[in-house]
Formats: sequence, C-alpha cells, structure tokens
Amino acid sequence: MAISLFALAFFLYLGLDLDQTSPFPASATPEGGEITYGTVLKLMHEKTKVRLHSHDLPYGTGSGQQSVTGFPNVDDSNSYWIVRNQPDMSAKQGDAIKSGTIIRLQHMRSRKWLHSHLHASPLSGNLEVSCFGGDGNSDTGDYWRIEIEGSGKTWRQDQRVRLQHVDTGGYLHSHDKKYTRIPGGQQEVCGVREKQPHNVWLAAEGVYLPVNGSQ
Repeated sequence: MAISLFALAFFLYLGLDLDQTSPFPASATPEGGEITYGTVLKLMHEKTKVRLHSHDLPYGTGSGQQSVTGFPNVDDSNSYWIVRNQPDMSAKQGDAIKSGTIIRLQHMRSRKWLHSHLHASPLSGNLEVSCFGGDGNSDTGDYWRIEIEGSGKTWRQDQRVRLQHVDTGGYLHSHDKKYTRIPGGQQEVCGVREKQPHNVWLAAEGVYLPVNGSQ
C-alpha cells in the first residue's frame, strides 16, 4: 500500500520517528475509523472542546513536572499524542485497541508520557496530570486504561471514551477552570476518581494507521 501524500507530509512536518520494525504506510482515516497503536492524534474533551495539550512549561506546584492543559486552539502542534502499547506487550503498530486495554500516550513534541500520581492539581486539588519520562524512560505512572462508552469493543474515532489511570484510579478530566498565568485560555486537566460527564474524550484530528490485515 502506498503512503498517501497527506500522511507523508504530515509525518515529515511533525518529525515523527515511526517504529522501524513496523510497516510505514499511514493514511488519514474518515470519521469512525479505528484507532491503532502508532496513531498520532489529538484528544478532544467532549464537554468543553479543548484538546489535550502539553508544552515545555513546568508546574509551579506539586511535582514540578511538565504541565498538561486543555488548549482551545485546534491548530496547535503541541496537542499531538502518539498511541503506544505497554513496553512488555506483544502488540505492534497497526493493531486495534480493545476496550479495557492499557495504553500509553506519548507527547509527540517532547517525547514525554502522559502521567499521573498523587500530587494535587493546581486549580482544583484533584490528581495532578503531567508529562514525564521519555523514550526508554517509562513506568506504571504512564499507564491508562481505555474505557469505551456504549457497546463498541474496539476504539474508533467516533466513540466516546474514558481514560482511567491505572495507579491512582483517576479518570482523565477537564473542566472550565482556566489558568490566569498561562496564555491562550488554557484550562486545567486533572484526574478524578469518579465517572463524570467531564471525563469523556473523543479522538479528533490526526493521522491514523490502517488496521493490520485491512486493505
């Protein structure tokens, strides 16, 4: 399968280093397409429409690790994440992801992992969500379980999902509490241990790898 010009330009622009042991072809997926390991995507918060975002700005409280926020600008390149498996899993790039699977999300620009722990989040005092580690440096604080809302069994672009942090039990969450010292109207992203309407996310913009075995 030939790589699409759109996908090639996208990967070159983002500087993504694909897993060299896996097939290279990639393509933009129409709405409703499956999300696989190796997909580069943005996650949109259903209630407020911000994108899950990070950049090289540490928290001034708590862990002091790289901050994670909700960003209202759709076009910002710091909102791309690579869907990865656990390091000890046999799953490979292009494999579909079933509900209940534990995944990791790697921030595309900084190469750090979406992370959580028991530090308090800056605005609401919930569980802090940060970016931490890097290539070859990951631990269980980077593990998130995909929970698909509804009857779907594999993660698709049009499905509502929750991401539950394995170590703390907190669900990836956002709300309308905004930072006053961070420009751009960015809002807090944190973890909460209860299922709420504000911890539902949707796969949005990105480049999606074809499912292994598909034509």
